[in-house]
Amino acid sequence: MNQKIIVSLRALSLALVASALVTLPTPSFANEPATDAAAAVTEAAKAPAADAKAEATAPAEKPLSDAEKKVAIEAADAITKFDASAVVGAAKPWQLGFQDSATPIKEAVQSLHDGVLITITIITLFVLGLMVYIVLRFNKKANPKPSTFTHNKLVEVIWTVIPIIILVGIAIPSVRIHYKLYYNENALTNPDLTIKVVGHQWYWEYEYPEQGIKFDSNITKDADLAEGSPRLLEVDNAIVAPVNKVVRIQITSADVIHAFAIPAFGIKKGAVPGRLNETWFEANKEGIYYGQCSVLCGKLHGFMPVKIIVVSQEKFDAWVKGAKLKYADNDSLKFAALN
Repeated sequence: MNQKIIVSLRALSLALVASALVTLPTPSFANEPATDAAAAVTEAAKAPAADAKAEATAPAEKPLSDAEKKVAIEAADAITKFDASAVVGAAKPWQLGFQDSATPIKEAVQSLHDGVLITITIITLFVLGLMVYIVLRFNKKANPKPSTFTHNKLVEVIWTVIPIIILVGIAIPSVRIHYKLYYNENALTNPDLTIKVVGHQWYWEYEYPEQGIKFDSNITKDADLAEGSPRLLEVDNAIVAPVNKVVRIQITSADVIHAFAIPAFGIKKGAVPGRLNETWFEANKEGIYYGQCSVLCGKLHGFMPVKIIVVSQEKFDAWVKGAKLKYADNDSLKFAALN
């Protein structure tokens, strides 16, 4: 009997020990396999290496044949070929007003101009009316005995306060245009395209840093002008930009002070040696736009035209493809053909 009790107690003790061992947490040691979370981290770390290996083993892009390069260059030349019907930003014979606006900046500037013009016209007519009234009403014949007073506080307050109100009314939209448009921080820091412009005596140098394109732009001689091309405004190599995209222009000079100006875009920025100025535009119409250097820079100042061709994004991409090949002969940008 006692032996049975002892055996039962031993069995019960073993069962309790086994139960306790089952509920204890399993310790983790350095030489044990990683947990599920650690395994996931390991797999994630291996993923970039696997992607890099896949990219390394992927077949390289097939280089263009001579025929394909020729086609790409011809397509780029076709995009920049002069078309008289595409000219949008250029002065017209006997034109009195501004060129048609093609950017938000120009629209705002022209709106401000029109408002100020109306204001000063009203002021001029009012002052003219006062002068005519005074001449007729207070001449010696109509008013032989003049008044002897010299001051009128109400009149003096009126002609002081009203001009202040008018000037404040002009200043507010002017400052708004200056800081919200000309110095738009978002446009200058997050553009869709960047073009660097360098002024020389007497031609322009253009560079597309992100696309690896760089070329010079010179005025076209009279003998080489296409039919309908504007004299003193046509160039051999024009800027090409996509429509409805923010284009940042970085401007500097290699010699003297120049100025990069496009009237239809409402922009004019100085090209100063040793300084990098910035402006931007967002053309909302496709077409050809002309400008000029607008600061006296030497004897050939009048022979530094600017030409910008605004095209669709599809045509711009085609132009970039051909321009990389066309201007790859430039020793400083031979990498362009490899991009």
